Amino acid sequence: MPINYEATSLRDCLCASLTTSDVGKKITVCGWVAKRREHGEHLAFVDVRDRSGVIQAVVDGSVDVRNEYVVRVTGTVTLRPEGTVNEKLVTGEVELTDCVVEILSAAEPPPFQLDDRVEIDEQIRLRHRFLDIRREQMQKNLRLRAAVNSALRLAMQRQGFCEVETPLLWAPTPEGAREFVVPSRLHPGEFYVLPQSPQIAKQLLMVGGFDRYYQIARCLRDEDLRADRQFEFTQLDIEASFVDQIDIMEFVSQAVLDAAEAATGVRPKDFDAMTWREAQDRYGSDKPDLRFAMTLQDLSEFFVGTQVKAFSAPTIKAIRIEGGATYTRSRLDQLTDLAKELGAKGLAWFKISHEGLESPLDRFLSPAEREAISSVDGAKPGDLVLIVADEYALACKVLGALRVHVGSPPVSDGPHRYVWVTEFPMFEGIDEDGNLMAAHHPFTMPHPDDIELLETDPLAVRSQAYDLVLNGWELGSGSVRIHRGDIQSRVFRALGITNEEAENRFGFLLGAFKYGAPPHAGFAFGIDRLTAIFAGEENIREVIAFPKTQSGADLMTGAPKSIPDRQRKELHLPAPTKAK
Repeated sequence: MPINYEATSLRDCLCASLTTSDVGKKITVCGWVAKRREHGEHLAFVDVRDRSGVIQAVVDGSVDVRNEYVVRVTGTVTLRPEGTVNEKLVTGEVELTDCVVEILSAAEPPPFQLDDRVEIDEQIRLRHRFLDIRREQMQKNLRLRAAVNSALRLAMQRQGFCEVETPLLWAPTPEGAREFVVPSRLHPGEFYVLPQSPQIAKQLLMVGGFDRYYQIARCLRDEDLRADRQFEFTQLDIEASFVDQIDIMEFVSQAVLDAAEAATGVRPKDFDAMTWREAQDRYGSDKPDLRFAMTLQDLSEFFVGTQVKAFSAPTIKAIRIEGGATYTRSRLDQLTDLAKELGAKGLAWFKISHEGLESPLDRFLSPAEREAISSVDGAKPGDLVLIVADEYALACKVLGALRVHVGSPPVSDGPHRYVWVTEFPMFEGIDEDGNLMAAHHPFTMPHPDDIELLETDPLAVRSQAYDLVLNGWELGSGSVRIHRGDIQSRVFRALGITNEEAENRFGFLLGAFKYGAPPHAGFAFGIDRLTAIFAGEENIREVIAFPKTQSGADLMTGAPKSIPDRQRKELHLPAPTKAK
């Protein structure tokens, strides 16, 4: 006989586990009162809820309980009378009758309903998060997250990875984001930081011969919060030796496929792949959403020598909005304002009709230019064409953002479309001191075909870095690491990092590499983001048990808070400055 792991000394089973096969059994369940209904003085109905769902308990006489009381109910499983079956409940065919109700804990009236029937102000939800997570949707989301974590662990173990925990108190890391700083009591005036990621630690594990490492890692970054970012986040972090990027991408793909199957019951097809340049050309973004079309079209060749001043630019990019000819002038003005906010000088629009083009610029176009616009992406009467003329990067960026603004479906809609984006630029520009800036981090291996460009044309160098994108959300990124001292020195020189600075910032890693560093590569992706998409949620707060608000506050605990003067002295911190 199988063991019932849900049975305890207080209950026999979970509420929603009762079925017609249990009819006639005397059963005890525990949970919260979801609803109480009195039928005169001689009969009461109490809906009892636990993490599995709800069971209706029928009590002879009155029962003195209110919503959210914690109760223990013992009764006999019975078929519901004809005409009273509730098809919305898993237990809708049965109920508990002849019930005895024991109050385990009384409860005050909650500040909001917990049955998901009404919209609740988010501030109130977060202030009473311990109640909010009783709601069915939050229960589903957090249990979905647990299923994702379990699937990821099993996938990594199956592929020969060893789980290793890395420190939370660490030295500053070269990843660019702001770090949370922890003062040291034992070392006055010195500080630890909380890790942005286990990047250096996991590379040291490769030097240590662990070959394949993984961790479901807690990471922290003191960056502004948004829908897909919190101060604290959780990632699947991996590193492997004697591999290339294809191997890493396969390891990660298998883990994500397993997680998707565990979360949705469906195993996705193989992932798409494209280079960073292809993503910019077609989608104007390094995190393309492939659920909808509306790809960017390059019209530059048709406007060489144009007489239209607005199109005198190195790059002419266009997108077609199907059915967009119905847009009002105010709607078009809003899109123009958005384009300008993103840095464009303006936005040209053309409505396609049977008679030709409708646009303030139409009369200035040559026949060839008019024909090129009318043919964008198979345009037909009733469509709208938007054009941005500017430098390549800006034209792609602006139209890519407009594409998402106009066409992107909600997170909960459409299929799950995964895409690997590869061959990111090695450097992302020049800083105010005239030094190159690393696009990923300074330990990313350049593309083998571009290494000789490091000194002559560094901005043209591609890296062996790769991102995984799902429905327009960047899940995570990784790279092949530099393990050779000569290449590392060339990259440091390109970044303007002196030998002394390199030794000061990364000495322990570079020193370790002198003792035999294997070729290695790695990746990390956000479990919060992956789970949010599986759950159909627009904000990762909905899949985190105790998140922060957009301002970084914890409304439930009141954090961040000041600390007592005594504790400040122990940590060698000055007293707070009083506001004038």
